[in-house]
Amino acid sequence: MTQAATLTRHAAPLAPIDVSRPEIYAEDRWQELFRRLRAEAPIQFVPESDFGAYWSVTTHKPIVHIEALPKIFSSSWEYGGISIAGGVDKPTQGEMRMPMFIAMDPPEHTAQRRTIAPSFGPSEVAAMKAEVQQRTAAVLDSLPIGEAFDWVERVSIELTTGMLARLFDFPWDERHKLTYWSDMGGDVELMKSPDTHAMRNAALGEMGAAFAALWQQKAANPGKDLISVMLRSDAMNHMSEQEFMGNLILLIVGGNDTTRNSMSAFAYGLSQFPDERAKLEANPDLIPNAVQELVRWQTPLAHMRRTVMEDTEVDGVAMKKGDKVVLWYISANRDESVFKDADAIQVDRENARRHLSFGYGIHRCVGARVAELQLCTLLEEMAKRRLRANVIGEPTRVPACFVHGYKSMQVELSRY
Repeated sequence: MTQAATLTRHAAPLAPIDVSRPEIYAEDRWQELFRRLRAEAPIQFVPESDFGAYWSVTTHKPIVHIEALPKIFSSSWEYGGISIAGGVDKPTQGEMRMPMFIAMDPPEHTAQRRTIAPSFGPSEVAAMKAEVQQRTAAVLDSLPIGEAFDWVERVSIELTTGMLARLFDFPWDERHKLTYWSDMGGDVELMKSPDTHAMRNAALGEMGAAFAALWQQKAANPGKDLISVMLRSDAMNHMSEQEFMGNLILLIVGGNDTTRNSMSAFAYGLSQFPDERAKLEANPDLIPNAVQELVRWQTPLAHMRRTVMEDTEVDGVAMKKGDKVVLWYISANRDESVFKDADAIQVDRENARRHLSFGYGIHRCVGARVAELQLCTLLEEMAKRRLRANVIGEPTRVPACFVHGYKSMQVELSRY
């Protein structure tokens, strides 16, 4: 954060509210804080936090505006990257710098995204449908009826790690390592101290070694997996070790945490709104729209971050070059000016697709179609079996402001 940023005036008289604190999310009490910010200070400067000073942007319109201007609001890892934890002024001791294409600006971002994007195109995703159905059916058929179990472990993690293993052609028996590496890569709380940062680096080093070996295998015997796609690309086949690891983290976290936590939100969210669950059970044609609504309601990645590249204004609020700007998708998806009764799940909400859970603009999630396929298939296969997930008690939530999700959730299945 630049010194000039600390001199910038607050956007409103409301005292700064630091919504990066992990307990807000662990205790599921973020809703009222963001509601107040949207009403009183939708763009607010927070001078102090565990991650340094930052601008907090909490409503839909200015977030879309910022996302549409990548030359002014940079995603580049060189200026801090895409999460609130990144910083260039005082890197954490032992910090591993890992560039990834989501944390790049054009033209580098454009070239690398073009390499990966075809693997997630409409025809490629459609070709995955039968396999996703088969895998989802097998998982659901293995679950007990009328007996409590952890939905996160048995359903959400199992289905998402299976997809990741397929995309990378990763050894099937070792697929759960992908979950561990994803958790390490996406946990911004681990970046707060040298000890936890060292633990994270060790885990990511293990990941790098495993994928370096896979890279060598694919160089000798390429296939249709993402590693082989990278190898065939002029934009990605000469990546440094750090850049390779950065893109792995992006694809693993993006492919794991977002889908996994939306799958968990399906069980939890519909248990909170039984009338909407009944509406969906009565009309499975609502499933595609319900998926968009559940992704909106959950917002599996709570924020993205940008860095100001030149003095500018957003909605009359002055920002200085070098300022850190945090775009709270989790709040924009509850923006009352866009989504009526935004805290409620409405499986037939007409504008559910306006959610920002997949981002907006050039950095919109490249794997959104795969996530939608997995989520729709889960709901479809549940409907075929007339299965209902009944959540028992409260889940244990992820204590962090980046990945917004669930660590465990007790569920009992019944039939309707």
